[in-house]
Amino acid sequence: MEGTVFAPALEQLEHVKSEQGEILTRPFLDACKHILPVIDKFGTAMGLVKSDIGGNISRLESQYSSNPSRFNCLFSLVQAEVETNTTKASSSCTNGLLWLTRAMDFLVGLFQSLIEHEDWSLSQACTESYNNTLKKWHGWLASSSFGVVMKLVPDRKKFMEVLGGGGNLNADMEKFCATLSPLLEENHKFLARLGLDDMKAS
Repeated sequence: MEGTVFAPALEQLEHVKSEQGEILTRPFLDACKHILPVIDKFGTAMGLVKSDIGGNISRLESQYSSNPSRFNCLFSLVQAEVETNTTKASSSCTNGLLWLTRAMDFLVGLFQSLIEHEDWSLSQACTESYNNTLKKWHGWLASSSFGVVMKLVPDRKKFMEVLGGGGNLNADMEKFCATLSPLLEENHKFLARLGLDDMKAS
């Protein structure tokens, strides 16, 4: 296969903004979905992260599918819940978007660490990113299970080879981080304006 495992996500990210500059639901969710095969390359270590991301994407997708024209823009999914006062329900799209954004923060941080620290092991890069992104939102249980998971991540060299495919891995990883980061930032700012960016894991 030509290109790295990031190529399909990068393709989606090119279409993620409307002409008005709004984040579109379908391309954003598709870009996130295309990262699931990347998470697979971690082996069993990231099974929880993968099912978490997959679950949040499905939740947002099913709401989007219920009315694609109404929910064409990502934030309209949250706006609808603000109107019905259901943003804080554990199965809400607001909660789904928040945790999907945080999981993507974690992955972007991880890929950036791999680019910046060529001497770091994969487990070191994961731990660094986890501490900077997800840890403060997780309770004790989630944090300790993460510590266990880190002992299972594969060897960095093997991992990078599997991700590379036939393309320039570092260039694609950098482009992915550079393109996705501002979108995640936008999600956080939008949720923060509504006072919904600091929900913790129950």
